[in-house]
Amino acid sequence: MATQDSVTGLVEPLLAGNRRALARAISQVEDEAADSHALLAALYPHTGRSHIVGVTGAPGTGKSTLVNALARAFRGEGKTVGIIAVDPTSPFSGGALLGDRVRMRDLAGDPGVFIRSMATRGSLGGLARATGDALSVLDAAGFDRILVETVGVGQAEIDIAAAAHTTVVVEAPGLGDEVQAIKAGVLEIADVFAVNKADRDGADHTMMALQMMQGLAPATQGHHRPASGHGHAEPGAQGDGSWLPPIVKTVAVRGEGVAQLAGWIERHREYLAATGQLSRREEARAANTLDHILRDRLLAELTQRLPDGYLRQVAGEIARREHDPYSVVDRILSAYGCP
Repeated sequence: MATQDSVTGLVEPLLAGNRRALARAISQVEDEAADSHALLAALYPHTGRSHIVGVTGAPGTGKSTLVNALARAFRGEGKTVGIIAVDPTSPFSGGALLGDRVRMRDLAGDPGVFIRSMATRGSLGGLARATGDALSVLDAAGFDRILVETVGVGQAEIDIAAAAHTTVVVEAPGLGDEVQAIKAGVLEIADVFAVNKADRDGADHTMMALQMMQGLAPATQGHHRPASGHGHAEPGAQGDGSWLPPIVKTVAVRGEGVAQLAGWIERHREYLAATGQLSRREEARAANTLDHILRDRLLAELTQRLPDGYLRQVAGEIARREHDPYSVVDRILSAYGCP
């Protein structure tokens, strides 16, 4: 049972900038401790000030190095930066590498930067539900910019767009056929493209492939499809109120192009505020959070009502083809959940 004293004992120092309280608060929400929900409720009125930037892309594109360089660029502008690095969890051991803090060690000791690695814990999308709660904690702690780096595999690339205000998709030359590697779903979620490792052969080809795919991709809400034919529209805010994602070349290990990338992130933030899209994205984030919490709570509530061993029993029946999965779910909901 949560106690008011235990929650207040974290909230007050956290809001005052105490890093130990911040770390403890994130640990509590990540571990779903008894006080975690009361803690989040107490912090929630203090959220809504941070700009959340999702950074995603295939393994090997240099996301961690780019996040590191972006953090330095924002710090150079006097902004405070929170970083959440989502590491994959082993499906066998349940352990995670949690190695991004090692790769970002040159940021250690900066009082304006807070770095936290989090495991996916088997989340199908690569983003654990606790990540969203950790974002709320960092937001309440007053960080100006929060960078979220995903594992960059599977559905994680799409999930990050639901959690972020601005999504940076990182590509890199030399990872195979660029046109095949650039997935349609990634084109739809990208607000800014970064072609990292741009000092390598093939960077121009990757840029052209992205421009070509932008021209072929269907228009989505808030995003612009350039007219086919000669040339491309200028990136950024368009005359019709849409946004054409810019494509920025970077060499993160040398800091090249990073200031330009940070500048486009800021321009996208201003565009969202000016067009009213920021409030719409906030509503979408809230709906996504509510959906995840409801799913988890309803599943937990239903599972508690089932007799011990019941799920294993019906799984055996399905495996033996005695029943189909949908009929079994209908039976469970009728008997233990929703009629």
